[in-house]
Amino acid sequence: MVLEAKEALSNLEAFRAELAVWARSCGRAPEDLRILLASKTVPADILRAMAQREPLLLGENFAQELKGKAPLLAGLPVEWHFIGHLQSNKVKDVLPLVTMIHSLDRPSLAKELHRRLAREGRRLPVLLEVNTSGEPQKHGLKPEETEPFLASLLSYETLSVEGLMTVAPLTQDEDRIQRSFYSLRELRDRLQGRFPELSLVHLSMGMSGDWKLAVAEGATILRIGTAIFGPRRA
Repeated sequence: MVLEAKEALSNLEAFRAELAVWARSCGRAPEDLRILLASKTVPADILRAMAQREPLLLGENFAQELKGKAPLLAGLPVEWHFIGHLQSNKVKDVLPLVTMIHSLDRPSLAKELHRRLAREGRRLPVLLEVNTSGEPQKHGLKPEETEPFLASLLSYETLSVEGLMTVAPLTQDEDRIQRSFYSLRELRDRLQGRFPELSLVHLSMGMSGDWKLAVAEGATILRIGTAIFGPRRA
């Protein structure tokens, strides 16, 4: 069950405190990490009550849900990111609402984003989604596909590639999870050397069950849902 706004805000405050301690223990500055609240299935009235208390960075997985919620939080200090698999025919619904897309993973999506952004005269920060776990059910580029794909995006002046995103394997094996995060950081570092004209500052990785491993491996954006809102339906 999704928690009410007061309890969710209390969880967020506690999470920030725990994150600060852990980040420092890893040699990281807490202020270099952003907490994105993964708000899938969280009712808009709860998010609105939270945003009336403090600014929020929210991430949605589905275009239709984002389209329904965002107008209900209009005028509040909310920044929306899109973190799920984005179908090209939903770009028109998502673009007016978000300040970053975490899941760019194929040429057809890049082309559609560029087409619509060019029409608006706008540039949008994006992250490339990489499947570092090798699990066939996951979306994302294969690691070896990432460099040629990134090279192909350089001609799209509307897309500002700012880093990479991954989803770790759903497992209790912390070594597997850590390898997934390490692989993303190592890939980002290689790409930064290959494309020095870009600023690949972001690693969007780590969720409620594995965020500590992600922080240790260099995450800059944590996508946290259950730890703040409680267990939810899929």
